[in-house]
Amino acid sequence: MAVRLPHPHRHDVRIAVGGLLGGLLLYGVGLGLRAADDPIVLWSDSRVLLVPLVVMAGCELLRRTMPRTALLIGTAAVIADYLTRGSLATVLMFTDLMYAAVLYGPPASARRIPWITGLLTVAGTVVPLAVWREPEALLVGVVVGLVALMPAATGWIVRNHRDTAAAERLRAEQTALLAEMDRTQAVTAERARMARELHDMVANHLSAIAIHSTAALSLDDPGTSKEALSVIRENSVEGLAEMRRLIGILRDDSGERAPAAAPTLDGLGALVEGARTNGLDVTLDAAHGKLPAPVELAAYRIVQESLTNALKHASPGRVVVTLTQLDESLTVRVTSPYDGDGGAPRAPGSGAGLVGMRERTALLCGTFEAGPDGSPDGKVWAVRATLPTTQGPQGGTE
Repeated sequence: MAVRLPHPHRHDVRIAVGGLLGGLLLYGVGLGLRAADDPIVLWSDSRVLLVPLVVMAGCELLRRTMPRTALLIGTAAVIADYLTRGSLATVLMFTDLMYAAVLYGPPASARRIPWITGLLTVAGTVVPLAVWREPEALLVGVVVGLVALMPAATGWIVRNHRDTAAAERLRAEQTALLAEMDRTQAVTAERARMARELHDMVANHLSAIAIHSTAALSLDDPGTSKEALSVIRENSVEGLAEMRRLIGILRDDSGERAPAAAPTLDGLGALVEGARTNGLDVTLDAAHGKLPAPVELAAYRIVQESLTNALKHASPGRVVVTLTQLDESLTVRVTSPYDGDGGAPRAPGSGAGLVGMRERTALLCGTFEAGPDGSPDGKVWAVRATLPTTQGPQGGTE
């Protein structure tokens, strides 16, 4: 089976043609590197120097695709050219093959060739000087250095710069990819944060509106209907105000609007009073000191969502909110009556409440549990979150 050589690069074709034409021009005008009667010249016929010239031009076609093969054949051709009258074009093309072998060859060859040519340069300087003991013998080492070492060293320098540029380009692409991943994660995290904020702020008011509107429609009592409508209006106004504040924050990109203060545990009293207004029998037992702002916000939102769920799902009875601070944690516990029959809630929900509370707790590296508390009658639903107070949140403050 015939072996197909790789197609030469167009620049290599130009180099080969240019070198061949230059060599033919020098041959035509009769210029050679040595006289015909030089003792080194074994073949004085001027036509013989065309053979190394043509072979060297053919090697130039392989300088990029098969650099090691081209260098080996080119070395044989330049030695043969040395034994003829010699052509400057052949020597120049050989230096290019040496350069290309280091630049385009395998990494192992690129490392070895400069060392080999360096040793040859030293040998070409020391040995003739030791044999002939003439200063002119140093010219042999100079010629070897110019023909072999300098092209190899130049190729090694260019290759290092090229590899460094490729590595920096790859690093830049990786940095851009990481930045895009960070941006995507930041957008996703911000969307999740805004979804939690929107749910926690509005769900409580909408649940109260749904429950009281149902009561107003089902009872034919003007007094009860008027009271329900008052509660509906109050929750509607508060819900709209909080929604307007959130939308204002999202729309304002000028940086002139001062950020709204995040809820703190000092507002639990008002939160419980609102739950009582909506019909819950709530007891608050809060014992805590100064807490980090992210912990206070998470605890407030967990209590708020727990009261909303109690309003929608709990059986008649007392809802107990307890906050207990230990040395390095704050425990939030909300219990409400629970009949366990799986009946329909008094108001529709999205099912995102427990998910949001669990996410808030996870952002602070805390623990979260929700479910029947294990009492013998199984009639109590408990939400329990433990929030560390000494470790900052992983996801940032909200």
